[in-house]
Amino acid sequence: MSDLIAPHGGLSEPVCCTVPAAEVAGFLAEAASLPKVPVSQADLSTVFRFADGTLSPLTGPMCSKTYNRVLDESVIENNGKLYAWTIPLAFPVTAEVAKTLKAGQKVALTAPNGDIVATLDINDVYAWPKLKYLRSVYLTDRVDHPGAEMVLKGEADKSHLIGGTIRAIPQPKNPAFGQYVLTPREVRKLLASKGWNAVVAFQTRNPLHRAHEYALVYGLEWLLRNGFNGGAVLNPLIGEVKGDDVNAEIRMQTYEKLISDRALGEGDSDADVWKPRNESVPDRVALLGLDIKMFYGGPKEAIMHGIYRQNMGYTHIVIGRKHADAPYQNGEAIWGDFDAQEIFNNLGGDLKIKPINVGFAAYYESIGRVDLMERHKDEKPWSISGKDIRATLQRGDLVDPRIMRPSTSKILAAAMKVG
Repeated sequence: MSDLIAPHGGLSEPVCCTVPAAEVAGFLAEAASLPKVPVSQADLSTVFRFADGTLSPLTGPMCSKTYNRVLDESVIENNGKLYAWTIPLAFPVTAEVAKTLKAGQKVALTAPNGDIVATLDINDVYAWPKLKYLRSVYLTDRVDHPGAEMVLKGEADKSHLIGGTIRAIPQPKNPAFGQYVLTPREVRKLLASKGWNAVVAFQTRNPLHRAHEYALVYGLEWLLRNGFNGGAVLNPLIGEVKGDDVNAEIRMQTYEKLISDRALGEGDSDADVWKPRNESVPDRVALLGLDIKMFYGGPKEAIMHGIYRQNMGYTHIVIGRKHADAPYQNGEAIWGDFDAQEIFNNLGGDLKIKPINVGFAAYYESIGRVDLMERHKDEKPWSISGKDIRATLQRGDLVDPRIMRPSTSKILAAAMKVG
């Protein structure tokens, strides 16, 4: 297998702590006798991502020393070298559960339904520095934002963290879209089969409107203009998201339809790039999902999105305006529009994946397509507020096709129609 980029952490291949299928029955039988520690639905995907190598070089949740070093310096250390890491990961437990645990102990991790999914060899049990965590990750002392909501309310009963080394069973496949969720080693094998020498990943947690879509097109065309035999992967995050975000099953339907209709980039791509190749954008785009939770962490989460994708084998990642962004509860911005791009220039440790920075995009009547706003400084773009888009879909109507592809509108309108 010819890899395009090394995994994060100086490894030769992504870590694998997943129990082989043939050994699962024995593994579960042995784990049944261990003390049980529950993990939340949101953290369940993190268990599987530790195991399959998406979080390489980590092999499980962080000990206190590593956790706090990430908060203080945004790095981890592996084999004497520093690597970028911006959001620390460990599993929250209640004070009562923490009292029953100690370093050197082996426990079984259970899903919310009680099923055993993994074992954890514990190396640390420690108090969760919640306010320090929030200040470091979200770069603000305010707590009126979605990230703080998850920690202070969603995990209000959890005061401690546990670290250690994981072994997990293979993640069950979602029946609707499981075929798109691959392990890092499987993704790398798929990319090698494409024959590309560079691949840009496009992160999203939303259905795509045409300006989103253009960011993917821009990233792919950037590779081709710069001499790469490149491809792109529409790589939506399908783990735990906020309640007002569109759920993963509906979003995946919209992405599937864009791919099957070969609509990606239609009317918005650069003919000078594609005509000489006798190709169009869909010829160089694949759809794959990433099952891990959103932190709504802006710049710090942009780096994590890069780490996940480097482990998957992608060489580049699109970083657009307000990447991984969410505002304060009153609508004020937490970060600047392009802070997530700038953070890549100020890392304290190694990160090999390269960002492709994309600015604001919108539809312009003068050219009849979507383009970067920086190229049309004296022209007003065609725009509709997010509130109006939501209201249109809730009526069961289609969004203006200059904003969103009809296929996406139809799926969302059917799912969101009220009454």
